[in-house]
Amino acid sequence: MEIALGTKAPNFRARTTLGEIDFYSWLDGNWGLLFSHPEDYTPVCTTELGLVAKLKSEFQERNIKAIALSVDSLDSHFGWIKDIELSMNTKVEFPIIADENKEVAKLYNMIHEHVSDNSTVRSVFIIGPDKRIRLILTYPMAVGRNFDEIIRVIDALQLTEKHSVVTPANWKQDEEVIISPDLKGDELEAQFPNGYKEVTNYLRYTSKPK
Repeated sequence: MEIALGTKAPNFRARTTLGEIDFYSWLDGNWGLLFSHPEDYTPVCTTELGLVAKLKSEFQERNIKAIALSVDSLDSHFGWIKDIELSMNTKVEFPIIADENKEVAKLYNMIHEHVSDNSTVRSVFIIGPDKRIRLILTYPMAVGRNFDEIIRVIDALQLTEKHSVVTPANWKQDEEVIISPDLKGDELEAQFPNGYKEVTNYLRYTSKPK
């Protein structure tokens, strides 16, 4: 199955630290953050999962449900969670998939054979309420993910889905956005009554829609 932007995220059933789930049912109309980590009891992964736990309220505000995955066992996950909570001073309340047979990892192309035959790379998938893949990021094993960037992209995705705007380089919440080049003439006045700043006929800035 092709894994690409705009394609339907594959559904799956899996055992997790919060029980067995059907992925589509678990999403339940929310946005999803599916991310893989190479191994339990490793330092970079410990900081990442600890940070996701600390960002719980940020994800809740955005209707994001986070779920992690590695090819380790449930017993390993449960033991490791204790380490994460102690070392990162947090509570891990999102599910971690035990993908010992690598079924989900292969379904989402999380194992890159030129890196490892067994461990997953640091994959990130943002999935919309329509179950379509909105973002794909892949980090190497030695480099921890930037979750500030992941949240920034989620904000941009949710904004551009609701309004006829796109976001410029390095855009952050509450900064100016760019009016979609597809909008012309009367449509501009109707959708942006507070005006806009035209740099070129295709680069037009406006305040972030409320």
